Amino acid sequence: MKKIPVRWRAEIYLLLIAFIWGTTFILTKGALGFVGPYTFLAIRFILASVFLALISYQSLYRITWAEIKAGLALGLFLTVGFVFQTVGLQYTSASNAAFITGLSVVIVPIIISIYTTSLPTWGTTCGITLATIGLFLLSITDAFRVSYGDILVLGAAFGFANHIVVVDRYSLRFNAYNLALVQVFVVGLVCMLVAIFQEPWPPLINAPVMEALVVTVVFGTALAYLVQNAMQRYTTPTRTAIIFITEPIFGAAFAHFWAGEVLSSRALIGCALIISGMLLTELNFAGLKLPRLRQT
Repeated sequence: MKKIPVRWRAEIYLLLIAFIWGTTFILTKGALGFVGPYTFLAIRFILASVFLALISYQSLYRITWAEIKAGLALGLFLTVGFVFQTVGLQYTSASNAAFITGLSVVIVPIIISIYTTSLPTWGTTCGITLATIGLFLLSITDAFRVSYGDILVLGAAFGFANHIVVVDRYSLRFNAYNLALVQVFVVGLVCMLVAIFQEPWPPLINAPVMEALVVTVVFGTALAYLVQNAMQRYTTPTRTAIIFITEPIFGAAFAHFWAGEVLSSRALIGCALIISGMLLTELNFAGLKLPRLRQT
């Protein structure tokens, strides 16, 4: 039997991550009815860092200062992404949050174009335009105002896009376990400090919160970022971004079947334009074969 190429196996794992992340939107939104966003993120990421420490303690003994600095950089971008996304989920639907977060896929080639000082191609520009129109149709309300929650989640997309690029920069150089542990701990620590001063401790961790924590701590955080740091080295940031296009599709589908969320006709057209813009941007950008962001 022919062995599956390493790149294909890595991309299958990344697709599984996208599926897991897609399921977390509606679960997190449900939990936010009982616990503050910073408290939820603090519990989620601190528990995930403990889980990672337990399964990677041998690597942790050999952690270097360079790995800590790389993990700090990754953790800061991840903090921006999750804080804006989780706070935004209080003011928008899980489906909207999933598709707007997916715009990070469009932002990745823009960041790389800036890094390589090359102008976006016509295909990339057209893709960005389609995605922007789709974002407008998805986010605009009947009163022709953009949802506050959607604006916050758009900020999250920029954080996650930078995270994808920086992971590509460091994934070949450093231990995947140590990178995952440091960045996850950074998010938990920052959110815990904010939660202490901004939010009351919930009197009860009920079933919806516990359910969301189990899925997000073990699968959506610890294992997901460990796998991403380990597997993204075998593919390109553009191909990773293309795979992550499926996350909002999984998210909207799960929100529909789990919580009965229904998108309007206008929002569905917006979602279709966003997905089309993502694909056009990434496929066109991938054809440029630009150098990957590696430090030598």
